[in-house]
Amino acid sequence: MMGGNALPASGVRHDGPRQVLADVFGYRQFRGQQADIIETLIQGRDALVLMPTGGGKSLCYQIPALLRPGVAVVISPLIALMQNQVDALRQVGVRAASLNSTQDSAEIRRTEQAAATGALDLLYIAPERLLTDWTLQLLDRSRIALFAIDEAHCVSQWGHDFRPEYIRLGVLQQRFPGVPRIALTATADEFTRAEIIERLCLAGAKRFISGFDRPNIRYRITQKQGSPREQLLRFIRAGHQGEAGIVYCLSRKRVEETAAWLVDQGIDALPYHAGLSAQRRQAHQTRFLREEAVVMVATIAFGMGIDKPDVRFVAHLDLPKSIEAYYQETGRAGRDGQPADAWMAYGLNDMILLRQRVDGSMAGEQQKRIERQKLEALLGLCEIATCRRQTLLKYFGDDLPQPCGNCDNCLTPPQVWDGAEAARKAMSCVYRTGQRFGVNHVVDVLLGKTTERLMALGHQHLSTYGIGKALSAAAWRSVFRQLVARGLLRVDAQAYGAVKLTEAARPVLRGDVALMLRKDAARPAPTAGRERGRSAALDAADQPLWQALRALRLSLSKAAGVPPFTVFSDASLLDMVARKPCTLDAFSQVHGVGAVKQQRYGQAFVEVIRSALGGVIA
Repeated sequence: MMGGNALPASGVRHDGPRQVLADVFGYRQFRGQQADIIETLIQGRDALVLMPTGGGKSLCYQIPALLRPGVAVVISPLIALMQNQVDALRQVGVRAASLNSTQDSAEIRRTEQAAATGALDLLYIAPERLLTDWTLQLLDRSRIALFAIDEAHCVSQWGHDFRPEYIRLGVLQQRFPGVPRIALTATADEFTRAEIIERLCLAGAKRFISGFDRPNIRYRITQKQGSPREQLLRFIRAGHQGEAGIVYCLSRKRVEETAAWLVDQGIDALPYHAGLSAQRRQAHQTRFLREEAVVMVATIAFGMGIDKPDVRFVAHLDLPKSIEAYYQETGRAGRDGQPADAWMAYGLNDMILLRQRVDGSMAGEQQKRIERQKLEALLGLCEIATCRRQTLLKYFGDDLPQPCGNCDNCLTPPQVWDGAEAARKAMSCVYRTGQRFGVNHVVDVLLGKTTERLMALGHQHLSTYGIGKALSAAAWRSVFRQLVARGLLRVDAQAYGAVKLTEAARPVLRGDVALMLRKDAARPAPTAGRERGRSAALDAADQPLWQALRALRLSLSKAAGVPPFTVFSDASLLDMVARKPCTLDAFSQVHGVGAVKQQRYGQAFVEVIRSALGGVIA
């Protein structure tokens, strides 16, 4: 078995895309627009591909790489992504390697020589290394099959993952004009797509827009109530005990505290953020990839390009900064197409903090305006009472005609109430207190509290003092949260978080418009995990075989020094459980079993299946 950076012995050319799909990757049919994209590249044409995470983007350039002469150069932003792809390709017998900063000089020389002499099918490389004179000269000496620019949205200066090096990748069209290029992303609205086309010189590229929907992901967004960590723990225990997941937090301190707390609760959790040493980050990432039940608690420093298909949930303990960030981060769940969950808890303080960060940043006014608009769109997603998936997809210009039936608002429709009078009371109190105070103080005035500060300010004499006693403090905070989300109130970062009226508040204050608000209610913990996840497809009688196959996969992956999912995905193991193949010929029909994997692993898996069936050959 291959490990490290050793190269497969030889490359094999095939008759056509479908044969490569079956013989190398073990799949029987293409999905969506894959076949058309592959044919476009084979013919030497450029392509822009927008395809949801888990939709099979990698095959769109990996198969042409095996059919066109020369080496395919894949530009990828992170070392972890490169290594995952290389490991997976070598498991199916493809000659793949990467060039990155973790390698020693001897390893780099071997890889460069392999690329120059035609001994590689795919070469993965970071954009900053690609753009060096040394690497460009290497490519001049090599025969290039194609260029694949992964995570192409990184070219957008207004995006959440902007990488300055990506802007310079337009040089590929000038320096290698006859080589086809494919730019791929899962996260790009119309504005970002236009930037990709302009900056990467892809005006003539054929465009493949496959939509953004990830129907296997269940979206759930809830208000923070009491301890958010306790809410998270209930969510994990209700459906994802013993499964891989990612928990995103806004700060490094919160990451460390949450990971330690989860460990105390019996969850195998690890922290990950930019403040950790490179060695510790790498060790934690390796454990996450190579073990099957690790929960990574992280800032957004973790996750981009992590190609672990069996992440069963992504949780947010704090609001991300935009719908793009939310979509990309939640998209790391369920890449294998199996059911997965995206859970988020948020509160008014999250809104205030993010608005303060935008207002207090060193960015120019144009960028601030864009970031405010993105944040407002995210807050709107949080506060809607209708289908979340429809709103999410609409943001990206995608259309879902009917409610999805697989988000919290569809499964448990929230109650709404006529909040116009409460909103007028809240905004009047903001006005009467001089638009100089945060939400907590305004709520105290509405409730008629007798705090020392309130009394010293004389706010007990205001006309709005005590007019809100019909609602609880929690209900008032919900009202203010929704008014901020709807743009009727804004948080002034320069005035220590004071809430102020916006121009949009006038019609509501005058009583000219209706205002329906969500009613916060304690909802039961979701039953979204095991009941609808991997085990949903298994009868109790099949559980021993499922566990035996997982144990074999883990053992083989450790021996090969690769993550378990590069041996076989969960989808492949589930197909083995369903088919119960007891001969190598039958095993070859399993999803994801190509010629190399059949030869390498077939006998071991067939023996486990036979043993589970009591030695009876079906």
